[in-house]
Amino acid sequence: MKLVVQVKLLPTPGQASALEATLRACNRAATHASAVAFARDLKDRNALQKEVYADLKVTFGLSAQPAVRAVKKVVDAYAALKASLRAGNLGPPTSKRYRRAVGTPIVFRPQAQPFDDRCLSWQYDARTVPIWTVDGRMKGIRFACSSDQLKTLVQYRKGESDLIERGGKWFLVATCDTPDPEVYEPADFIGVDRGIVNLATTSDGTNHQGRRLSRYRRWQARKRAELQARRTRSATRRLARRAQQERRHATHINHRISKEIVSVAQRTGRGIAVEELDGIRERVRLRRDQRATLSSWPFHQLGQHLAYKARRAGVPFLEVDAAHTSQRCPRCGHTERANRPDRNHFQCRRCGLAGPSDVVAGVNVRDRARSAWVFVTTPAPSP
Repeated sequence: MKLVVQVKLLPTPGQASALEATLRACNRAATHASAVAFARDLKDRNALQKEVYADLKVTFGLSAQPAVRAVKKVVDAYAALKASLRAGNLGPPTSKRYRRAVGTPIVFRPQAQPFDDRCLSWQYDARTVPIWTVDGRMKGIRFACSSDQLKTLVQYRKGESDLIERGGKWFLVATCDTPDPEVYEPADFIGVDRGIVNLATTSDGTNHQGRRLSRYRRWQARKRAELQARRTRSATRRLARRAQQERRHATHINHRISKEIVSVAQRTGRGIAVEELDGIRERVRLRRDQRATLSSWPFHQLGQHLAYKARRAGVPFLEVDAAHTSQRCPRCGHTERANRPDRNHFQCRRCGLAGPSDVVAGVNVRDRARSAWVFVTTPAPSP
């Protein structure tokens, strides 16, 4: 499986200045190549490189390999845009986002640039990286990381490394191709019900509440409204910083919840099962005052964290049908909307089983995973 390791660079002021100039030059060159590709409809890498290679070297001061990487960056960006349009991520062809995307060339911001091993090398023992810059090859740039990150980099780093500047700080992001551990045969499953009030509730009765996150998001929404009312450039910059802060906060909470669930499953020899919630925003009709809550619900990211952490630990992971998990009685199987008189409580109208609705939903998810695992592990009959 592919993992991303992010380390922090510790450049001197002179090194930081050279890195900043390099990012600006590389992204200005990529923007120029993008304009040429858009104007002449050159989305093929060889054709575009033949057209702009000399310009990138002479006009923008790039050496041979960074010029090649700039061209590849442009070609990859247009390929990603084409795939996004085909998938409908930007709406129908008549939408404003779609028309803007196809009507203007892609522009690159000077915050990131990929480097291959010809432009950047890792010296793990010294914890330094020599990097190509517009001022020449800059040696001895120190980086900081944990011992686990360093071990992963030494053993599994492969491919490009991205140089990123964020908030005046410098980072290197490396891709590591780690082997998949063998998935064990689970003794049982932990069913996980995801929600808004309770971010995750397991079939064991463990409840990860979302009250603090919801309160934090409401506070951020009030501050966002105040800044939007000012309509100044400084307010716009602060809005962007607050959005990043809010996103990091939600990601941290999802990491913490998923890590705890996976560790419990690994320790007890069980698998993890979650509801398949793809397309829930399109299926559900909400009042206007509920739309912001649902759109900021980080359930998809939590599912992604659970999936990759389980895969990394060798824990079986399944997605099961989400239909009626909060309305079905796990004891007698009776399914009725009246079984859930309110959001927090479940009471079966047939057998009288009662309990917290989210725990009941987690138990139903667990039971469906038990049945699904039999079909996953049963080999197909031979013809």
